[in-house]
Amino acid sequence: MNLTGKQKSFLRSKAQVIKPVFQIGKEGFSKTFLDSILTYLTKYELLKFSILDTCSLTKEAIIKLLVNNDIEVVQSIGKTLVIYKENPNLEKGIELPR
Repeated sequence: MNLTGKQKSFLRSKAQVIKPVFQIGKEGFSKTFLDSILTYLTKYELLKFSILDTCSLTKEAIIKLLVNNDIEVVQSIGKTLVIYKENPNLEKGIELPR
């Protein structure tokens, strides 16, 4: 699923009020971290997380790993990423504009 500019703008506005939930540090992008992100996205669809200075991966490498796991990167500012993954089975999910 590719998000349109309007949809990304909508999700960015929603993400402004949330704090980063996860942090990537020296452990890097592990299977456990990915599972935690996917579990969170299954329930909430939108997630903000930060990359610590101790992380060995670059932001671009992390974005590539997310995209390879069918996770949309909505916004990337500094060391903070906002990601989205639609869950069609969620009753009160995020209603994206067309």
